[in-house]
Amino acid sequence: MPNWHTTVAAIVTVAALATLGTACKSTTTSGSTPSGAPTASKSEATAAATKTVPNLVGKGLQAAQDQAQAVGFYVLTSHDGLGRDRMQVFDRDWKVCTQKPSSGNNVSVDTKLDFGAVKVDETCPAKNQSAPSAAGGSMPNFKGKSVKAARGALDASTSVKVEDVSGQDRIIILESGWQVCSQTPAPGAQISGQPVTFKAVKFEESCP
Repeated sequence: MPNWHTTVAAIVTVAALATLGTACKSTTTSGSTPSGAPTASKSEATAAATKTVPNLVGKGLQAAQDQAQAVGFYVLTSHDGLGRDRMQVFDRDWKVCTQKPSSGNNVSVDTKLDFGAVKVDETCPAKNQSAPSAAGGSMPNFKGKSVKAARGALDASTSVKVEDVSGQDRIIILESGWQVCSQTPAPGAQISGQPVTFKAVKFEESCP
């Protein structure tokens, strides 16, 4: 009659060997490439990651974005081509005047496409206009720029006062719709925390 302890020991030994064999098999085959499986070359991978930028100038902003995505570009941005720092809230209300990179360039699909846009009923400027910058600590010339863009160029801690210079004493709410006629301090003056005053009218009006 078989010894009970001997039988249990034999069963445990067999189970342990089976587990070891499975582990060894997994370690050996993990990460291996099946014989004959196709592998992409470095040049093929590079080609797959680049696309030719389409010509989207003149398109509606929404249509331009859709067409860019259809080609493979998903990193998209846009800005006010008139330099007024308006937000493109409803893309269908805007049209593309400029694009960067320009059409025909073969670039990575991770490249950001930047569209300079104006509203559909506006005329594209001869040159893309960027928002002003106060880099260097001197007061830029903000004349003709939107009050919003001028405020955005200054340090966030700057105290800014805006006055309607038309004589109508209107409250200025939508600052991107108002243009700077004059400013204090004057252009070129050093700015180091002093208050700034803009006198402005609406863009469809003339400065006095």
